[in-house]
Amino acid sequence: MKPASRIHRPLAEAAADILRQVFRDGKVLDRALDRALAANPRWGRRDRAFIAETACEVARWRRALEFLAGAPDVPALCAAQWTRMGLEIPAWWRHPGATPAEIRDREGALGGQPRAIRESIPDWLDQLGRDELGPAWDAEIHALNRRAPVFLRVNTLLATRDEAVAWLRANQVHATPVAGLPDALVLPPGKLLPKPLRADGRVEIQDAGSQLIAPMLDARPGQYVIDACAGAGGKTLHLAALMRNQGRIHAMDVNAAKLRILESRARRARATCLVKTPVTASTPAGHAATADRLLIDAPCSGLGTLRRQPDLKWRLTPDRLRRIRATQRDLLAAFQAMLRPGGRLVYATCSVLPSENRAAIAPLLETGAWSLAAESTVSPAATGFDGFYAAALDHTG
Repeated sequence: MKPASRIHRPLAEAAADILRQVFRDGKVLDRALDRALAANPRWGRRDRAFIAETACEVARWRRALEFLAGAPDVPALCAAQWTRMGLEIPAWWRHPGATPAEIRDREGALGGQPRAIRESIPDWLDQLGRDELGPAWDAEIHALNRRAPVFLRVNTLLATRDEAVAWLRANQVHATPVAGLPDALVLPPGKLLPKPLRADGRVEIQDAGSQLIAPMLDARPGQYVIDACAGAGGKTLHLAALMRNQGRIHAMDVNAAKLRILESRARRARATCLVKTPVTASTPAGHAATADRLLIDAPCSGLGTLRRQPDLKWRLTPDRLRRIRATQRDLLAAFQAMLRPGGRLVYATCSVLPSENRAAIAPLLETGAWSLAAESTVSPAATGFDGFYAAALDHTG
C-alpha cells in the first residue's frame, strides 16, 4: 500500500478497535475486519487499505512492535507500525510508547533479539517449532511472516488456463502461471481479484500449496469420493474439476454454515456432482465401505497459513493444540470405515508440524493394512506457498 499523506482519526481508531477485539477478546482478525468494513460502506479504497494493513501488520509483528515501542498497548503498537510505514504520528494519537525517533533507533537492535521477538511469535510456539523442525524452523517461521500473494485455481470445468489468463487480462488483471501446477495462477504482489471476477466461476482463490492436495487422491471420473471435512469446499471443487463432473462427491462437514457456502460456490463453478451432508455421530456407519476415495482434510493448528492469518498464533495455545491432535486421531480412526477395500485415503493438514502430520498417520501404517503411496510436505520457505502436508494411503487389508 502507498502511504497516505496523513492519518485520519476515524480510520486510526477503527484499526485500533479491531486490534483490541483480536488481542483482548480473541476475535478472528478477518471477521472483525469484515464487520468493520461492512459497517462503514463510505470508506474508500485507500481508507480500507489503511485499516487492513494496520490491523494485519500489527497482528503479524505484535512482539517486534512491542520491542520497538517499549509498550504492549494497542495505540503504541499502531504508532510503531505507522512509523515503519513512513507515516507521521499525529499529535492527537496518545500512546504510552516510544517516540518515532526512538522507534527508528531501536530498529537496528531488533535483529539481535531472540527469534520469538524478531519473528513475533509466542515463546511456547517458538520452542515447539524448534523441537519439531530443528534448524529448519528458522527459515519456515521467517517465510510464514512474509505477505502472501494471491494464488488462483483455474476452474477447468469452465476454462483452460490459457483462456482464463486471457479473460483476466481483458479485465485488467494480469496473472501468470505457477510452474509445476497445471491449473494455478498467481497475481502480482499486492494485487487482489476484483469481486465481479470472483463471482464469475472461471477462477477460484486457492493457495498453490492447497492445489497439490486433491490430485493425490487420483480420483477418476465416475468414482464415488467422500470429502469428509469439506468446509467451504476449495478442495472439493478442485476434485469436481479433476473428475470432470462425472461421478459423485459427498461433501461432509460438521459446520452446516460452511456447507451452505460450498453450495453457493458449487453453483458458481457449475460443479453438479456434489452432495452435501452435515456430519453426525452416525455418519461413518451410514457410509461404511462406500467410497473409492476418501479425503480427510483434518482440522489442524493452521500454522502453515500464518501469512494469511497472522492473528492465529495469538489464539493458539498448547492445550488447544493437544485437543486438535486428539481430534485428528479420532477422525482417522472413525472415518477410515467409509473407504471400501482397496480404496485410497488422503490425509491432509495446513500445518508445518510433524506431530500433526506424519505422526497422525503412523498408527495406520503400523497396522499393516495400509501402504504409503505418496507423501507431500509443502515448505513455505522452499516454495513461497502456504505450508501443507498430505499423505496418500492405499488400503491393502
